[in-house]
Amino acid sequence: MSDSGRADALLAELPREGRGRLKVFLGASPGVGKTYAMLQAAHTQLRQGVKLLAGVVETHGRAETEVLLSGLPQQPMVRSEYRGVMLEEMDLDGLLKAKPKLVLVDELAHSNAPNSRHVKRWQDVQELLAAGIDVFTTVNVQHLESLNDQVRGITGVQVRETLPDWVLQEADELLLIDLPPRELLERLRDGKVYVPEQARAAIDAFFSQTNLTALRELAMQTAAAQVDNDLALGYRTLGQSAPALRGRLLVGVDGDSQAERLVRHASRVAQRRHLPWSLVHVDNGRVRDEPSRLRLQSAQQLAERLGGEVVLLRAGEVAKTLIQHAAERRASLVLVGQSRQRWRRRVFGGGLAARLLRSSHGLEINVLDRDEEQHVARARAPQAVVWFDYAMALVATILATALAWGVASLLPLPNISLVFLAAVLLVAVRSSLGPSLACAVLSFLSYDFLFTPPKFSFAIQREEDVLTLLFFLLMAVLTGNLAARQRQQLEALRDTQEETSELLDLSRKLTAATDRQAVISAASQHLSGWEELQVCLLNRDGQGGWKVETGGPQTFSESERAAADWAWQHDQPAGMGTGTLPFGRWWWWPLSVEEGPMALLGVRPKDGQTLSGQRRRLLTALSQPLAQALARAQLADDLEAARLHGETEQLRSALLASVSHDLRTPLTSMRGSIDSLLALGEAIPPEDRQELLEGTRNEAERLDRYIQNLLDMTRLGHGALKLARDWVAPADIIGSALNRLRAVLAPLQVSTELPAELPLLYVHAALIEQALINVMENAARFSPPQGRLQLCVGTTDKELFFSVSDEGPGIPLDERPKIFDMFYTAARGDRGGQGTGLGLAICQGMVGAHGGHIGVDDGIDGHGTCISLFLPLQEQPGIESEA
Repeated sequence: MSDSGRADALLAELPREGRGRLKVFLGASPGVGKTYAMLQAAHTQLRQGVKLLAGVVETHGRAETEVLLSGLPQQPMVRSEYRGVMLEEMDLDGLLKAKPKLVLVDELAHSNAPNSRHVKRWQDVQELLAAGIDVFTTVNVQHLESLNDQVRGITGVQVRETLPDWVLQEADELLLIDLPPRELLERLRDGKVYVPEQARAAIDAFFSQTNLTALRELAMQTAAAQVDNDLALGYRTLGQSAPALRGRLLVGVDGDSQAERLVRHASRVAQRRHLPWSLVHVDNGRVRDEPSRLRLQSAQQLAERLGGEVVLLRAGEVAKTLIQHAAERRASLVLVGQSRQRWRRRVFGGGLAARLLRSSHGLEINVLDRDEEQHVARARAPQAVVWFDYAMALVATILATALAWGVASLLPLPNISLVFLAAVLLVAVRSSLGPSLACAVLSFLSYDFLFTPPKFSFAIQREEDVLTLLFFLLMAVLTGNLAARQRQQLEALRDTQEETSELLDLSRKLTAATDRQAVISAASQHLSGWEELQVCLLNRDGQGGWKVETGGPQTFSESERAAADWAWQHDQPAGMGTGTLPFGRWWWWPLSVEEGPMALLGVRPKDGQTLSGQRRRLLTALSQPLAQALARAQLADDLEAARLHGETEQLRSALLASVSHDLRTPLTSMRGSIDSLLALGEAIPPEDRQELLEGTRNEAERLDRYIQNLLDMTRLGHGALKLARDWVAPADIIGSALNRLRAVLAPLQVSTELPAELPLLYVHAALIEQALINVMENAARFSPPQGRLQLCVGTTDKELFFSVSDEGPGIPLDERPKIFDMFYTAARGDRGGQGTGLGLAICQGMVGAHGGHIGVDDGIDGHGTCISLFLPLQEQPGIESEA
């Protein structure tokens, strides 16, 4: 046995994190003691100190059961009125709020009262388990969905309350509560199960010795299957060979009355043989009536509930397509229903099962016999007759006859038949098989009556004309049949192309979307073309409510909001057509990725229509690329935020580190000037005193710039200061920077190169101005007295740059990448020891926060340094003309 298989088995044995454990008390019929056994087990847990609550326990008036229940803490039931009747149901929300360790839930297959959150009680149990609460529950074997047909065949009673088999298969413990039929019948007669009047009716209708024995066998088989699965899992955890899964089971289903019965049988066979299974429907383009489509949709939904995979194929030949799909999926067993015995199937090779047997090689074919009793009892559904198509067949025959009569004198008799064949082909292409066959028969009669000697008689004079007429009829039928099938396949291909085009169109639109709003707009534009549906996308508003992102302003009832909340929290569909709050007008589908829901898709049919299965499948298919696009947009936003946070964090760190390094110089200068003034006082000449005061002021202004920039960057790093972007002219930034550095630049020859027309920048003007000031101040410190300093502004394809060039000592090529490091000083000459202001690392952080970068090159005439700030250009704003 492979290590991966053993690892999977060991993982399956581990308790699922955050999920409760389910223990099921299974019985063959009511009265065997399931509830009593559950209450006894609950008392054992209570004595062990386990916090538990009885959610719902049905005692049916049995005294011993009521005594056991009275000793347990209970959650009060919820009462609701429906059509004048007061109903009681389990308080699911109260149990979730109380959050006990264990909850007792009787009658797992029970149907909840209308307007409840879930249609079935087993769905309430699933929500309790998902919340980490253990559940003890009871169920009878006749309520299993896959056994519904067998139970009806045994007892003659159609059980309406059912639950999917996978609910039992996922149970952590399954305990069979068994009671021999004789003892159960004695309990019934003694009134220990029902009151005497009900007991007599139950014995006559359901609880016969034979029925109870058969149900007991079904219960034992179900328990044995569960034990077998547990045993196989135990072998795999030991690393030993376990019963291997042999292939796959495929069940071919059409839209006939046997579809659901066939699905249930397939589920039972797959469970017994430990096979994964799939429901396969081959759409050959045949036009189906509404009841047939509804039966097919019900069978597909039943297969999903029973744990099967639903596959839809489109092809012309059903048997060949099933065999090809079986080979692709490595299936070992194909299960189909028995076809109706019709004369054309006997003539043309039998039904589907016969064709599968002839074409399959090494593939097991099982055929389920038809339920004749149900077939006889079922009233034949009236078939819709399209009278227009048959009228077209009649008109085409008349026109072909007139044309043939007109050319009869010019063409020989065999060629006249081609005119009628053309009419048959035309009718087959424009309609379906029935009208084409009608046209073939009418053409045959017209050809025989009007053109075959003796004319105006159906009698045939020459023997060779008999063969001609028969071949004509055969060719007309084959031609019509072939053309009709081609038309049906063409319609099926059109449907497939429509679905593929929908996916491609949406994917193409989503590919071009770069942010969430663009994704929402693309989805809204695509889904707005579905005129029969009203579609909206919802998202959380940050306060526990909902905001409509697209689909217009909508008003939702409380039940619809509850369905939307439940779909979001549990990542499962809810609302119309589902098992959770199904009485609303909206169907909610969460657009989810691994991290959770990204949005909620809401769909409501207009004008009281129903949401077809085809539309539901298409919406499900479209939801996956839409969810991925939303996740991609969210990831892009997160990456941008992370990049901005990294830049601002780096900038903030550089600023904080520069406090002790760069602020010391102005403080020292100011302190020296103040000490001189205090110590010498009036002894200092007025000119020197004025110089000291001006120097102190300049250093104070310099210190003020440092501190202000430090405070702003610190706030930016903590998220308190956002990039307050606005449109600003580059000339305004340069003018303000030169004005603030008048004293610093006074000893230099400053020149500016500013084009007349420059695009606007969408930036935080104060930060870019401060970055430019830092670069200019740095260049001024390293420039010689009366040196030249050039300030240039220009544009490239997508960027605008500020270049500051000086005649200083310059920076060697190997040191240029280091000047953006903290505390690095490119000291050259006597003017190199004054530090770097707030540092080029801070300038790089300011520019980088805007998505720009800094470049370093040679300075004026190849001497000194040129530092350029590159900023990205945005699409320019429109200029509103004056009215």
